[in-house]
Amino acid sequence: MTSTQLIRVAAAALSDKKAVDIKAVEIGDLTILAEYFLFASGTSSTHVKTLAEEVEYKLSEQGVEPHHIEGRATGWILLDYGTLVVHVFSREAREFYSLERLWGDGKPVELETLLGEPQDEGSK
Repeated sequence: MTSTQLIRVAAAALSDKKAVDIKAVEIGDLTILAEYFLFASGTSSTHVKTLAEEVEYKLSEQGVEPHHIEGRATGWILLDYGTLVVHVFSREAREFYSLERLWGDGKPVELETLLGEPQDEGSK
């Protein structure tokens, strides 16, 4: 599965479960950690866990398993798929860690184009 396909499946899973402020950034030219980061927020600890589980489930259906998962009991769950790292945050954790600012030199990915349909304002 290509990186673009991984992002498409993961972002769709997040969108389907009503994630807030879904964003992706291409970081492959900046680091060897991954090619892309995908960020999303949940509205509660239960929502954060549900979002991460949905990404894991949808990618597993495609035969893709995470290399590593961190933070299942925290406000920030990280799912490492090699070329794609998915970060699911509580709103507070996302503001505190501000990873999007730290990786601001990366290239933003147009998720609306990638998903082939416009997203509602709550999930951009």
